[in-house]
Amino acid sequence: MGTTTLAKQQKMQHYDMAADRPDSSRYVYMSNAVARAAQGLSLAEKRIIMTAASRLDSRRVPPPGGAPVTRISAMDYAETFGIDLNTAYEQLQDAGKELYKRSITFTEPKIGKRKGGAVHTLRWIGRATYHKGEGWIELAWWHEVMPHLCGLQRQFTKYQLQQASALRSLYSWRLLELMQSWQDKGRFEISIEDFAKAMEATEKQRQDFAAIRRRMIEPAIKELEQKDGWLIQWEPVKLGRKVSSLRFAFMKNPQQSLL
Repeated sequence: MGTTTLAKQQKMQHYDMAADRPDSSRYVYMSNAVARAAQGLSLAEKRIIMTAASRLDSRRVPPPGGAPVTRISAMDYAETFGIDLNTAYEQLQDAGKELYKRSITFTEPKIGKRKGGAVHTLRWIGRATYHKGEGWIELAWWHEVMPHLCGLQRQFTKYQLQQASALRSLYSWRLLELMQSWQDKGRFEISIEDFAKAMEATEKQRQDFAAIRRRMIEPAIKELEQKDGWLIQWEPVKLGRKVSSLRFAFMKNPQQSLL
């Protein structure tokens, strides 16, 4: 391997590593399409993927077909999410086995049409390697997901990883991302079908709005208000007797900044 090729590979491998900043202070950037999509991740996998995403340089776009490699140590992971080191080792090791299978699914509407569109399914990563005895995982991003994480100029979602680090529910995290994707408006309305997809509700739950309300919406709102200082109002919108969509209005609690 030539010196030039090796240098390029090393530059790509470490292009996302700015080790002078703690993970919790970093920002996660993603396209609104991904923020509102079914993401196929457990809570532990979500933590790992978003920690890795926060280490990307959101201003730089990898070359066509290229993607960076991100390393996460158990110690950094445990510190970011307030878990013990043994749990961090276990979650990183499990993720090394499962993350390659995970995918994002979202629909890209066709211009001028209210229904239909192209359904995209993308991998998060092309490789996950857990280093036994060393306590760190290495993620090689899937190149086709990079345009949704880097070089975003419009229609993107941004939040600080610290906002999600205390959350213990995947539903809370997903609702946070939905809100942040409409942050400029402070409100949004989403069809119950799209909300259920984003929350990855089971087929049984999708047929029972009371279950979605009880298991997802109300606990997520409570956790976000208590742990991240939001004020959130919501209401179901009915078409006939059936809930067709959900309306949310949200803002940061101004009292929190005074504490």
